[in-house]
Amino acid sequence: MTVTPFKDLPLAGREHDWDAAEADERVRRWAGAEEQPNTRYRDAHLWYDAGDAEHFGAYKLPIADVLDGELKVVPRAVFSAAAIMDGARGGIDIPEGDVAGVKDHLARYYAKLGEAAPWER
Repeated sequence: MTVTPFKDLPLAGREHDWDAAEADERVRRWAGAEEQPNTRYRDAHLWYDAGDAEHFGAYKLPIADVLDGELKVVPRAVFSAAAIMDGARGGIDIPEGDVAGVKDHLARYYAKLGEAAPWER
């Protein structure tokens, strides 16, 4: 199990809508990962199961979309992922040992947005 390394991707505008399914289609095309996930595809997610990395279902907590040909983190996706990490929608099934890394990753994007992550307030 693995927290995706922090990439410090650029941010989309706060007003940008978040549709995870549509973003996933764009990310797959951009990454050249239509048949199987790859490193570029992984960069759009916060966590993946390294033991099952060749399957799309192993990737969780998407936070990025492709805008103007560039992978960007969508603030609304960050807010959604943070809510899930705080238990919304039943929470997420990842190893307890990975929770702090995912939250740290999210907190860094909150900082880029000039805010504190919900668990830091």
